[in-house]
Amino acid sequence: MVENRKLLNMAKEAAGKAYAPYSGFQVGAALLADSGLVYTAGNMENSSYSLSLCAERAALAKAVSEGEREFLKIAVYNSKQYPVVPCGACLQSLAEFDPELEIITENADGGISVKKLTKYLPHAFKLEGKKCEDRH
Repeated sequence: MVENRKLLNMAKEAAGKAYAPYSGFQVGAALLADSGLVYTAGNMENSSYSLSLCAERAALAKAVSEGEREFLKIAVYNSKQYPVVPCGACLQSLAEFDPELEIITENADGGISVKKLTKYLPHAFKLEGKKCEDRH
């Protein structure tokens, strides 16, 4: 199992590769799959802001495209060095696979915060009676 600090360091490295020429706000994510593999990504901005892609969804897309469907935790890091959590769209996307996913962030004092996705999005949209694998 990948430790939280290591996962955060991987997210920090991914943030360094982010494409954020407009905001200068580089975000990195490191998503740990149940398989033990970690998928990392940075955010990717676009001059048409609605076409930008958050780091969390980019990492999720990489993982899903490789056949992953079960995830344990995700670390999120930003270049501004203050706590940041996934946006609503990212939370909903992650909740599609595991609403109990652990979200790891770094506090302003350098400590680590670990909270369940449901803490940030307690009422995620879900098709009733459907499990993740039934929808794919």
